[in-house]
Amino acid sequence: MILPESGTEPDGAQVVRLLSYNVRSLRDDREALVRVIRACRPDLVCIQESPRYWRPEGQAAWLARRTGTVVLSGGGRAAAGPLLLGRLAVEVLAVRDRLLPKTRGLHARGFATAKVRIGRSVPFVLTSCHLSLDQDERLKQFALLPGQAGPDEPAVIAGDFNEHPDGPGWQRLAAAYRDGHVVAPWGGTNTSVPADPYQRIDAVFASPDVTVLACGVPHELPGVEPADLLAATDHLPLLAVLRLPPG
Repeated sequence: MILPESGTEPDGAQVVRLLSYNVRSLRDDREALVRVIRACRPDLVCIQESPRYWRPEGQAAWLARRTGTVVLSGGGRAAAGPLLLGRLAVEVLAVRDRLLPKTRGLHARGFATAKVRIGRSVPFVLTSCHLSLDQDERLKQFALLPGQAGPDEPAVIAGDFNEHPDGPGWQRLAAAYRDGHVVAPWGGTNTSVPADPYQRIDAVFASPDVTVLACGVPHELPGVEPADLLAATDHLPLLAVLRLPPG
């Protein structure tokens, strides 16, 4: 399948490429990471594990600059790692970053969220998340995700969920939102680990009013080199093509 190109349809609907990627605090081959992101040509990038402790804003700005995007929200301590990037045409209408309640002894977690509009499409709420390794805490975080958007707002949630599709939190979210790779499978399925992908713990979920045209790991996408996927970070990227209804 050839992925649809981004662009505006005659009725004002917008086709958008969205990339979700856990970048492991930029500790691996940064140049390989940049090449992967640029080759996917995303309009929006949902980052997990953006650097939080050493010059987080500067490192987020570096990643945006090198990938031809700008920072939309999140990053650093504001959302405890999740970060939203987008191309210049993305209009940010509101920022809803959220630092989550923390269990003693576990990592701080948060959501990077922005309400955005692209072209003449309807505004929608975009969230990047990286959920807890602890099952009880993770289940509570899953329950908070739909609340990032209002009841009548189209929404997309992407991230590293640290849970398999048969898990209780994943199943709860999939009952309200569409699991992109299930609705429109494309490319690879498993996202961890790059050298031997054996599990699907990353996903893109879309509310029913957002159409998923394709979603999967971009193994066969021109310009995405297997060596770069191995060197860039400890997750594989997930690329989704979405159709946003006209505004």
